[in-house]
Amino acid sequence: MRKHTRLNAVPASAPLLRRLIAVLYDAIAAFTVVYFASFAPVLAVGSTIMSGNPLFTLYAAGVLFGYFGLCWTRGRTLGMQAWKLAIVSSTTARPPTWREAALRFGGAALSLGCGGLGYLAALFDAEGRTWHDRWSHTRVVRQPPRP
Repeated sequence: MRKHTRLNAVPASAPLLRRLIAVLYDAIAAFTVVYFASFAPVLAVGSTIMSGNPLFTLYAAGVLFGYFGLCWTRGRTLGMQAWKLAIVSSTTARPPTWREAALRFGGAALSLGCGGLGYLAALFDAEGRTWHDRWSHTRVVRQPPRP
């Protein structure tokens, strides 16, 4: 007898260690994006920008959200690509929407801001989800093999 599965079934979450290594790769990419994007406001102001400037902090956060949002809504970041991971919506098994990406971005910031506890939560979740996976209804999975 053949077992039937849902067409949009979401695979199990990727292992935490593999995800954390991808995060390290993404941190390098994100640093590079913010570094080069920071030239625009410096050139616009015509001088250096003081450390802790709230407008520059908002600008950098916007650049980071743009980078991660664009990558996530396309299904993967550079780190995920290197480690053969993908991000999908838990409800549709497709890449997340911009709304889900925004929830994920805020949740990931909170997860990191709490000393990484949001990531460690994956060790205690039956489905291996982090805080930001749960809040955004997304999941990081092993990338399905191409046909």
